[in-house]
Amino acid sequence: MISEETKELVEKGVMLPLMEEFYTIQGEGFHKGTAAYFIRIGGCDVGCHWCDVKESWNADLHPPTPVGKIVENAVKYSDTVVVTGGEPLTWDMTVLTNSLKKKGCKIHIETSGAYDITGIWDWICLSPKKIKLPKPEIYPLAHELKVIIFNKHDFKFAEEQAAKVSDHCILYLQPEWSNREKMMPLIVDYVMKNPKWKVSLQTHKYLNIP
Repeated sequence: MISEETKELVEKGVMLPLMEEFYTIQGEGFHKGTAAYFIRIGGCDVGCHWCDVKESWNADLHPPTPVGKIVENAVKYSDTVVVTGGEPLTWDMTVLTNSLKKKGCKIHIETSGAYDITGIWDWICLSPKKIKLPKPEIYPLAHELKVIIFNKHDFKFAEEQAAKVSDHCILYLQPEWSNREKMMPLIVDYVMKNPKWKVSLQTHKYLNIP
């Protein structure tokens, strides 16, 4: 049972429900192929049926961990840190990102954008979901837009989302893993006809790494 004091520290972002943390190769999007330290924060109510980390949804399953400890672990491995989830913006990211910045880290976030943006970010990967759309203020801040393609109707959603980001935002279409064999030919054809988009693959799964 989590104490009221601990709950208050989590609400303030001084502690965070840490699901896992690991040093690996970024598998997706603009920074694919580069080494980074991943911090996966528990808690998400967006509820994508194809989510491959559903165990992250319930924040209560993941121990509230002091931000200082998370930062201490991260800087042992890399100066590039990726904060992901779950949906990390469920929580206040101010303390975590300020602490990482003091250590000279470059900080990336992977988010659906469904919650208010907090924290200081060097790179924002916005991956919007139909179920719970991004807050308007995150669109102009996104460095890359990564839309997951599960069926052919998702191309229309992708274009709707692309219309909201800045001209400097890099646009990616990524096949949902379980449906990749069916959707990949459609994505390839779409990108060839609409070259403002790029193909993103979950290369870490092909490499069999976290």
